Amino acid sequence: MITTLRRAAVAAVLTVLPLTMTAPVQAASPVRAAVLGESAPLGVAVGLLPVSDESREGYTRTKFRHWNAGADLTDGCDTRREVLIAEAMAAPAVGARCALTGGEWSSYYDEQHVVGASGLDIDHMVPLAEAWDSGASVWTAARREAYANDQGAPASLVAVTARSNRSKADKDPGEWLPPAASALCRYAVEWTSTKLRWGLAVDEEEQRRLFQLAAGCGDETVSWTPAP
Repeated sequence: MITTLRRAAVAAVLTVLPLTMTAPVQAASPVRAAVLGESAPLGVAVGLLPVSDESREGYTRTKFRHWNAGADLTDGCDTRREVLIAEAMAAPAVGARCALTGGEWSSYYDEQHVVGASGLDIDHMVPLAEAWDSGASVWTAARREAYANDQGAPASLVAVTARSNRSKADKDPGEWLPPAASALCRYAVEWTSTKLRWGLAVDEEEQRRLFQLAAGCGDETVSWTPAP
């Protein structure tokens, strides 16, 4: 949880700095990246992301199969329900065919308390269309399915209010940020870690906004595990 002071710092950075600012941390060299391994300060981690133009040519959502049977093939729950169960603050009752009843969740994008799973979407931290634009267009169908159902990293899939998820849609941080000031640093960390995990690129505007966020997020650190 970031402090009130840090929230104010993030808000000030986003208000004052233009999107055309020079990045405060330059992209790390291959040697530097090797030394850092799989953990780095947020600003350095952003610098590790390759910068590339994006193209949505050929994209359709059906090229990312989801939700599949999930990580546990024996419980009858698909990925969506497994994420809901894992992220619940108060566990729902799990009935036949993994029907969920009750339960409580916290949507960190907008600081909303949600009772009942019907008010929630499972958001891909980096949306499927954005992943396609950033490198997934050359993946195999099996790798895109693994991405769309990734439970190997907590940041990959997140339960949030349907309203905030649909406001975000397929936008990157250069186009959309969570409405709650308390969410900004966490969002920047999780977006960056997801792109690093899957070897995805960023465009220039996206990178500028991530550097802006990093400048106001103090000593936030990004940790990631490369996807298998």
